[in-house]
Amino acid sequence: MSTWIPAPLRLLGQRLRLGHAPSADSTLAGYFQDRAAERGYTLSDGQRRVIAAMAAQLAALATGQARSLYLHGAVGRGKSWLLDGFFQAVPTAAKRRLHFHDFFARLHQGMHRHRALDDALEATLDELLGDCRVLCFDEFHVHDIGDAMLLTRLFDALFARGVYLLVTSNYAPEGLLPNPLYHQRFLPVIRLINSRMQVLEVNGDTDFRSLPANRAHQRFTQGHYVWPGTPEQCQAMALPTTSPCVLEINKRPLRALACEERLVMFAFDDLCEQPTAVIDYLALAEHYDHWIIVGLDDLAECSLAAQQRFVNLVDVLYDQDRQVTVIGKRPLEQSLGGSLADLMRTRSRLGQLHQVGA
Repeated sequence: MSTWIPAPLRLLGQRLRLGHAPSADSTLAGYFQDRAAERGYTLSDGQRRVIAAMAAQLAALATGQARSLYLHGAVGRGKSWLLDGFFQAVPTAAKRRLHFHDFFARLHQGMHRHRALDDALEATLDELLGDCRVLCFDEFHVHDIGDAMLLTRLFDALFARGVYLLVTSNYAPEGLLPNPLYHQRFLPVIRLINSRMQVLEVNGDTDFRSLPANRAHQRFTQGHYVWPGTPEQCQAMALPTTSPCVLEINKRPLRALACEERLVMFAFDDLCEQPTAVIDYLALAEHYDHWIIVGLDDLAECSLAAQQRFVNLVDVLYDQDRQVTVIGKRPLEQSLGGSLADLMRTRSRLGQLHQVGA
């Protein structure tokens, strides 16, 4: 299947293939400037610096001298948008753009499936990436020490394969795996990132997710946050009545309050207080376009595990662009307490939903 690429980026790819690297900077910068103007905002200084670095790396890719990029910054500063533009500009078909949650969940699954092999990691990477030469990871973060240990092997393997990496994260490398019990053991990955990647901050004063032009292009932002979820509110929004069913997800049962064709309704406790995982949310997102999550209270009163599951769930639904209705017991700003650093991203994302209060 062919992929449509905007004309400025097609031109950039042609020029890079012909070796005309000096034109890359102005062409890529012009593309981003035009896209920003279409959406009614001005590029920040941080975004301009990143675009210049991306242009230099695109030119270096043509000669095999590119250095991988690690972009970090606060939520809503355009990191994913920059990544998408770079990905489209790369003049090769051997490229992949993946959400890190999705990739890492499938990496675990594949390594378990290939556990009898001498090198389950390499076999899984062959399966997931094939001949990929440019790999873009969006929303990179880590909070589990088991994942952290695997990341050292993963990054070593990717660099050994000669894969060019572009990574976005809310955290500078030194802020990854902040838990003081485990941070010391993650230092090898931090050193690897700093030595093999150019680390740049995407800063600015504007939260681009809040702009009307961005909201119009996403199903996720067409969703609602409803509190306290009275019968009258649910009826006014034409939400389905409860009709419990049991779904089988990754060979495990999961209770749902209702499931109708492409719509599914869950209780918060069933999704987040039970041992569910990212791979479960990904499987469900393939089948259901409209999600209703009922019974969110104050996350600060939940376990850290439940908080992290809710963060992961919102990440998956946002990245997969599913329509979401969350029915809470209190206003949104009173529902997202908690100590996890990742909650700033969840607050930003759920804050884009239409608020329906009592």
